Amino acid sequence: MTPTLRGRIQTRLIMLTVVGVGWLVLAGPYLPLAGPRQGVYSAGFATLGLTAAIGVGWEVVYHGFQQLRWDKDWPTIYGLILGTLEGCVVYQFISRDVPWQLNGIEPLPFIWQFGSVWVVIWIVVNGPLRVLFPRWRFLGGEFW
Repeated sequence: MTPTLRGRIQTRLIMLTVVGVGWLVLAGPYLPLAGPRQGVYSAGFATLGLTAAIGVGWEVVYHGFQQLRWDKDWPTIYGLILGTLEGCVVYQFISRDVPWQLNGIEPLPFIWQFGSVWVVIWIVVNGPLRVLFPRWRFLGGEFW
């Protein structure tokens, strides 16, 4: 079944919270970072938070474009490709001087952090999630 808008938003938020935070905690110290090591988690969590906030609006736009297709869905690989576009939008917000005093993030560390989180979430959604939660697909991607 094609995910509903509510299902897409729920899946995005749960995956960013569970998988994104988990991956950031495990892999964060090993990702390249310009500057002191304590910035790994502050920059990473700020990126995850912005990705969640921007992503909800992004899902509404994405869902609207899906309605133009006859089957109301995109090939799975488009979800991976759209990560590039979403990453560009998130980077535009996170690379500026912002209230949480990150004073901008260099492009390479951002690409590694955002890209690795995006790929890990994409793999989990298209593999283990479908095995561990078989009803998830039939509920339109909704968890509750």
